[in-house]
Amino acid sequence: MKAKTLLYAAIVAGASALHAQAPVAAPYPGSAQASSEDAVGKEGVWAANLGNDPVGIGDLLYVTVSGASEMCRSYRVDPQGSIQLVLAHNPLHVAGLTSDQIGAAIAGQLKEEHVLVAPIVSVAVLDYRSRQVVVAGAVKQPGVVQVVGKFTVLDALSKAQGVAPEAGPELVLARAAVDGQPAQVLRIELKPLLEGLTPEKNYELRGGDEIRVPEAQKIYLVGNLKMPGSYTVNEPGGTTVMKALAMSQGQLPFSTRLAYIYRTVDGQRNEIPVPLHDILRRKVPDVPLQPNDILYVPEAQGKHLTANIIDRLTGLGGQIGAEAVIWSML
Repeated sequence: MKAKTLLYAAIVAGASALHAQAPVAAPYPGSAQASSEDAVGKEGVWAANLGNDPVGIGDLLYVTVSGASEMCRSYRVDPQGSIQLVLAHNPLHVAGLTSDQIGAAIAGQLKEEHVLVAPIVSVAVLDYRSRQVVVAGAVKQPGVVQVVGKFTVLDALSKAQGVAPEAGPELVLARAAVDGQPAQVLRIELKPLLEGLTPEKNYELRGGDEIRVPEAQKIYLVGNLKMPGSYTVNEPGGTTVMKALAMSQGQLPFSTRLAYIYRTVDGQRNEIPVPLHDILRRKVPDVPLQPNDILYVPEAQGKHLTANIIDRLTGLGGQIGAEAVIWSML
């Protein structure tokens, strides 16, 4: 009995010693076992695994090798599309592979170079730098987004919190050259795209694309108007004199029959008379306005002066009549 007890104690002690000597894989950043120091490295705070899309130059990988804690770390894909593993002799080309394929390739390399006999490898992608899309211009939150899986123009605008109120009528999509396809610039009307009327223009994005939303151009309304000022033109077809009057809440009394458009062409400002009175009475067609036009609606000084005189005479006549009534009652 005493011999069995001693044998059991020896087995437990040996198992404890083996457990203490066995290397433990470093916990994946962000897991419950990872400490705050594990979660932060040279590249900053780690993000969650972004997906299983093919990686490219500049992407950041996190490699976990079971039983080899010294190899559990992040690796940035170099300009040659490779990573250099700790303890491995040669760089491993990973560009164009998914995280699962990279894990299998690492395991194969470690066995081939006699680093480990039966390595268990997992790979997570922390940063798809090669699949970045720039969203700039009149959006609420411009910046850089990462294209993971199927990612479209509307997805990018959503990431940017939508377009700003001063956005113009269209966006510009600059597509990078890739896989033998030349670079191209596409213009997409915003309103039909956002309303779902042109789903064929909701292009799938790829790394290197740029989305720019230019600010809308403006027209300037001055003169005898209720709300003069500058107004943005968000419609693809521009605007007209009638629409401009509606923007400014209409004319004030005593406007002249003619208005004027001041338009700069080749550095020279031109004055274009507009038959405003006839346009409002539908006798002549509406006149289109161009971006940066100035629409001036003058005040008819003679009419205004005449109206003031009549008002004064009316007021004076009323006062005289009232006095006559009073004297007649005495």
